[in-house]
Amino acid sequence: MKAPFSILAIPATWCLVALCTVETSAAEATPPNIVIVLGDDHGWRDAGCYGNQEVRTPNLDHLAQQGLRFTQAFTATAMCAPTRQQLYTGLFPVRNGAYPNHSRVRDGVKSLPHYLKKIGYRVALAGKTHIGPRASFPFEYLPLEKAEAFIERDDERPYCLVFASHHPHVKWTAGDASQYDPQKLTVPPQLADTPETRSALCRYYAEVTALDEQVGSLMRCVREAGDEDNTIFLYTSEQGAQFPFGKWTCYDHGLHVELIVRWPGHVAAGRATDALVQYVDVVPTLLAAIGREPPAGLDGRSFLPVLLGESDEHADYVYGVHTTQGIIAGRPYPIRSIRDRRYKYIRNLNADEVFHNTVIASDAENYWRSWVAAAETDEHAAARVTWYQRRPAEEFYDLETDPYELHNLAADPAHRDRITAMRRRLEAWMKQQGDEGMATELQAGEHRQGRNR
Repeated sequence: MKAPFSILAIPATWCLVALCTVETSAAEATPPNIVIVLGDDHGWRDAGCYGNQEVRTPNLDHLAQQGLRFTQAFTATAMCAPTRQQLYTGLFPVRNGAYPNHSRVRDGVKSLPHYLKKIGYRVALAGKTHIGPRASFPFEYLPLEKAEAFIERDDERPYCLVFASHHPHVKWTAGDASQYDPQKLTVPPQLADTPETRSALCRYYAEVTALDEQVGSLMRCVREAGDEDNTIFLYTSEQGAQFPFGKWTCYDHGLHVELIVRWPGHVAAGRATDALVQYVDVVPTLLAAIGREPPAGLDGRSFLPVLLGESDEHADYVYGVHTTQGIIAGRPYPIRSIRDRRYKYIRNLNADEVFHNTVIASDAENYWRSWVAAAETDEHAAARVTWYQRRPAEEFYDLETDPYELHNLAADPAHRDRITAMRRRLEAWMKQQGDEGMATELQAGEHRQGRNR
């Protein structure tokens, strides 16, 4: 069992920091451990605590009962490398440099381990990386199977562990797909209902359950190490699954994420919040939670008041950015989006082109071809296939009445003023980020790419 952190064990560097701090808090006197569990392409609706009663996620459901569940949390990209690097840096993708997939941040960009190691934490990342360069992410890098040993290590310093699972990324081979009956599953309405889609859902759900088991193992390890009461335990799902209208899009099934935070004695158990938060907010929030000022210049800001139950408000809008250039063959198809709690505006910056990505090119889970075949006789399948590949320059959705984004209201005069306001706000955000749209898209492959696993 880990020895409790005592004031006598604080290193000299901590004391120097404390001398420079005007106010001290309980969090600073006894710094909490931090565990971040990151799924890999886990759709935000695909857990029991998020309303899906068909997929088995008992550990995530239990975690939600113990902590705070966010219903309106978002990544700004639905691709692995840009998502992870904004999470760790607190900077949006274009601004940090990692906006195409398999990309790296600009030299000199700092991240969570810089800030935590400076004040005495040991910081590790176990599992999937997809980040770079290493100088910008000075984690202790571990294989997944060493995560529990890191927690249990005989060390009096507080720790931060990022456990980055490979589940449920394609190919969906982990877990027991036979526990799911394809005939009994509910196919989400944004998908075409074919036997191949149902079979893929079974395999995907099996990997979600495998991920859930990993979450349970880490929860048990923290508890058995005696750390549970002084650990911020955060689960988030990264981005949507590799189905059409999920990963590699700015639709909600791509950008909307699960986010659950447990912190005994600070975060009330069994609550949910509709506060709008994004991944760039996580670094400043964790720093605020341990009593430290976030560095200047981050895009995110702390939602600690939401965690502590002092507020149910945070951001007014969240933003999305997607680039296909440099990773997907074909003509560029940049997408940008803005969303509030109810409405979503999407701008397709090269709508004259046909949208193309890995879902279509590789069909790794063998469902896209079934959609194309079904489209010859099935009206819904035909509409889904056409819309996925050919979209207008502007899309606008009322997510309260149309949560699966099936009905584009961009031409509806009743929403003209709101669309204009959201378009202008999106353009202002792009300008602030240094995002020049198509010009930025065409620069995506310059110096920024290389597979960092």
